[in-house]
Amino acid sequence: MILEHLGNKPRIHPSAYVAPTATVCGNVEIGKESRILFGASIIAEGGSIKIGSNCIILENAAVRSTLKYSTHIGDHTLIGPHAHLVGCRIEECVFIATGASIFHGAYIGRGSEVRINGIVHLKTKLLPNTTIPIGWIAVGSPAHIFPPHEHDKIWAIQEPLNFPLSVYGVERPPAGETSMLEITAKLSKWLGTHKDDVILDNQ
Repeated sequence: MILEHLGNKPRIHPSAYVAPTATVCGNVEIGKESRILFGASIIAEGGSIKIGSNCIILENAAVRSTLKYSTHIGDHTLIGPHAHLVGCRIEECVFIATGASIFHGAYIGRGSEVRINGIVHLKTKLLPNTTIPIGWIAVGSPAHIFPPHEHDKIWAIQEPLNFPLSVYGVERPPAGETSMLEITAKLSKWLGTHKDDVILDNQ
């Protein structure tokens, strides 16, 4: 399904393919010979999404942008099933495997691989030809790469990045308190703009 969002219409190269059950919404550009497979969601909310040529976005992957963070995917990049990318920059010839997550402000250099269930965290920078092993976590700029059980080392780098403030504009609350009331209220208002989306076409 191809959707106009807040006056922004996707721009899809005639040689590209978007599966009938995929969704492409808003300020999205898809380059020549790229393929967006079944159930994939390409949703631009504020920022833009640019997908280069000969890119493959497989089943049920989610590629998003936000007001603060646009998304760029370089040519000849493959995004595996159930992967999640938001507000990041991916250079050419990158492999993002099944279930991987790439977060806001992240940068992945040319020829890198993020293997199954790998994570590239907020504002993390991967140099070209870097590999994130299965299930491991990259955090920091330049990236430090940790196995998931090393939470304390990950948190020491991640905490100062202040995910709630960077992503939602809400300060991290004191221990024992929650910011979810404010976060969900802000997101509900912003995501409510989809009520006015216009269905343009199915390819």
